[in-house]
Amino acid sequence: MTTSPARQTTATPLPAELLAGIRAVVRTHEDWDRTAGLVADRLRRHLPGADVLTAAQRRGAPDRPAGHVLHVEPDGTFSVVALVWRPGQTTRIHDHVTWCVVGVLQGVEHEELYDERLDLIGVRDNHVGEVSGFAPPGDIHRIRNTHAETAVSLHVYGTDITRIGSSARRSYD
Repeated sequence: MTTSPARQTTATPLPAELLAGIRAVVRTHEDWDRTAGLVADRLRRHLPGADVLTAAQRRGAPDRPAGHVLHVEPDGTFSVVALVWRPGQTTRIHDHVTWCVVGVLQGVEHEELYDERLDLIGVRDNHVGEVSGFAPPGDIHRIRNTHAETAVSLHVYGTDITRIGSSARRSYD
């Protein structure tokens, strides 16, 4: 998913404890599954509200989910991006270039999980406060906003998202 440039402002800064916790986890150099789990634990403890975005940012974009880069670690080891999903917006079925952790700040994200043959293996609705983490392989999914309210989620990626431009490795549909 393409995100907007890192030079935008936020309404409320990300919690310093969250960034310090992610930094500490990344420095342990665990495998990606373990890293995603540990970062998810940190995000659960320090999940901010949707007010990390300005009111204008929370409106989203009419034609696609809108991404807002909130933090890029100077050494490129992780990025924090807020995604805004208007009702009906969806991603393609995709996997990722690195581990990812997602926390829902507003609304509901509907997630469809797929196996390597692209068989649907699970469906879940992620509500405000819920956090999940995953790492390749086994990270093929699609996100949709199936509700009437705009959804906002915080994504932590194990790379400099501004350098690579997208967290998606492959799209399948």
